[in-house]
Amino acid sequence: MASAVVMHRSSSDGGSSSGWSEAAVASSAGDERAGWEVRPSGMVVQAREEGGVDGAGAGGVPPRPPPPEIRVRVKYGGARHEVAVSSIATFGELKKLLAARTGLPPADQKLTYRGRERRNADYLDACGVKNRSKLVLDEDPTSVERRYIERRRNARIESANRAIGAIALEVDKLADQVTSIEKSITRGSKAAEVQITTLIELLMRLAVKLDSIHAAEGDSSSRKNIQAKRVQKCVETLDVLKVSNARLQSVIVTTKWETFDAAPAATQWELFD
Repeated sequence: MASAVVMHRSSSDGGSSSGWSEAAVASSAGDERAGWEVRPSGMVVQAREEGGVDGAGAGGVPPRPPPPEIRVRVKYGGARHEVAVSSIATFGELKKLLAARTGLPPADQKLTYRGRERRNADYLDACGVKNRSKLVLDEDPTSVERRYIERRRNARIESANRAIGAIALEVDKLADQVTSIEKSITRGSKAAEVQITTLIELLMRLAVKLDSIHAAEGDSSSRKNIQAKRVQKCVETLDVLKVSNARLQSVIVTTKWETFDAAPAATQWELFD
């Protein structure tokens, strides 16, 4: 009596047995000769003799061989590739093999057999693919569109990062001036009001530039928020300094002149004959 190693696989349309084509069932007799058979439930089984050790039968018969490989011909553009693959592999597994040959990622591949696009979960044998069958490989149009959208998105992010970087340099310079004025007022030295007003105006212009930058996602958005907070903090600091500066008395420097007495009368000179 024979035991069986069961390999169950789901069909491409979700059923347990409907995924087996009539061609696959018709070829089950040949599979039996190689130790494989198709059960009515849709399972592939490998028969082995009982009573052996490590899979060997009572008569020392070794385990049955794995499913045979087939060689399929795939046309991709002007090139043609011949690929060796298991006869019970899926189209998704075949795409992985083709990716190494063509450089096209499996997610971007579209495989067509007998005029129909095949899904990744479809099995080669269930779709009638045999040795030396011909398939057509194309680049999936949706993947082309997806890469185009991705390139545009990356270009927008790069442009936003450049603009934010330029504004960050200007904020650095203005922040240094704010710090200098703050130290001066803290020491009691009154600053020119026009200097404070000019700094506030320049910072507000930078705030407007930041608002005009479209950075809705990724690292650009966080960098934009950081610079916006820096500008806001500098403006708030200047508003406080403006009030403190107005309370300081202006320093008036006066010069004290030393006065001298009037010069003595001119010396009388005596004349001699």
